[in-house]
Amino acid sequence: MRDFHTAAVIGTGMMGPGIAVTLASGGVETTIVSRTEEGAARGLAKAREQVAFLERHGVMDPAEAARAAERLHASAQLERAVRGADLVIESTPEEMTSKQVLFATLEELASEAVLASNTSSLSITALASKCRRRDRVLTTHFWNPPHLMPLVEIVCGRETSREVAAAVRCLLLQCGKTPVMVKQDRPGQLGNRLQMALWREAVHIVAEGIADPEDVDLAAKTGFGLRLPVYGIFEHADGVGLDLVHAVMDYTARDLYNQPQAPPLLKQKVEAGQLGVKTGCGFYDWSEKSFADVAARRDQFLVEFLRSRRRRGGDGS
Repeated sequence: MRDFHTAAVIGTGMMGPGIAVTLASGGVETTIVSRTEEGAARGLAKAREQVAFLERHGVMDPAEAARAAERLHASAQLERAVRGADLVIESTPEEMTSKQVLFATLEELASEAVLASNTSSLSITALASKCRRRDRVLTTHFWNPPHLMPLVEIVCGRETSREVAAAVRCLLLQCGKTPVMVKQDRPGQLGNRLQMALWREAVHIVAEGIADPEDVDLAAKTGFGLRLPVYGIFEHADGVGLDLVHAVMDYTARDLYNQPQAPPLLKQKVEAGQLGVKTGCGFYDWSEKSFADVAARRDQFLVEFLRSRRRRGGDGS
């Protein structure tokens, strides 16, 4: 079983700083790595802002926050940052070839480190294919925003050592996360497979004229989604009875969207340049709706959940 004392997190975009905060809060000296000094400084500043946010909202006490902030470092020199590290997590753009090259480089520079990817979609078996020591390569998929979301999916490649995966799981528990083991390297991993099924049917419901996007979101937020943090899919199924679940599923399945591709309405919106917040219009008109307000509501809910979990001393299960 490995001990993790030092880590490097490569990438300073949406995910990297929050991943670094997670590791630092668990006692690991963590360096945020960027291609430039300016990028590294921005990543470090963002990570320390997230630590301050957690302290301000009662998720960390002041002493914990101070120690976590002290464990955060930044570098624009990849070799110096990863050499001697116990763990390296890359959070770079989702492009297979560039990640394969990066992993092969990391294997040379960090000869004893566990190498992990934050990929949400790419096969870790394929990402590790250029490495010689594929037993120490795995996925650690953090959910966004990573400093708030408890879930981390550990995905083993075809040759990943189960002992390495178990050691990473122990580290994530130490960092206050809720790790789940994904036993097969399949598209979408675990959480995204569930999310994709929900997105697919939600788009189909709108395309069929069954309900508008606003009411689909309300049904999710105030119906089944409201109980999901404490009442899981299979807990609910067993609770209501599998005979009822079977009957409802058997009747409903014939009317669900079952084509092996994204629904046509989604393709139409993409081709029309209606990409969502970044273009101002998607299923909503974002000139009339503030995504900053949406994200703030999300983060406040997550903070309250984390504070409650901290009081209970549990893992949210």
